[in-house]
Amino acid sequence: MVRNLNHDTFLVIRYVKRRLTVLIDIDGKHEWRDCIDVPGVRLPRGYYFGTSSVTGDLSDNHDIISLKLYQLTVERTPEEEKQDREVYLPIVDNLKLPGMEAPLEPMSGLALFLIVFFSLVAIVFAIVIGVIVYNKWQEQSRKHFY
Repeated sequence: MVRNLNHDTFLVIRYVKRRLTVLIDIDGKHEWRDCIDVPGVRLPRGYYFGTSSVTGDLSDNHDIISLKLYQLTVERTPEEEKQDREVYLPIVDNLKLPGMEAPLEPMSGLALFLIVFFSLVAIVFAIVIGVIVYNKWQEQSRKHFY
């Protein structure tokens, strides 16, 4: 959508009160259109904002002309402050990120007992079969030497 245009394109990224909004102006009319609006985004503090226009072999060359960064002062409740301090990884409420699985529930006592019981039965069964096969092999090997 932004290739080979005769005018500049603009992008606005806003993150206010756990809401990430991206607006674009690709028509050159200085009219903003919504691109995405995601509520419940929790970003950790202490990181930096970075950009890159490197595209490898320059088949798709983009120039970043300028960046304007503003820190908004937003009043927060003590509860919101505490929640924002506890964020260590970027997360989105009610959205699974790739590689983020829910922790497994612990097994009940009955399930653990059944797994151990049937494992022991299988091991005993394998040992009995192994002894029977070994005895048959011993009998077969003795008959060859007569």
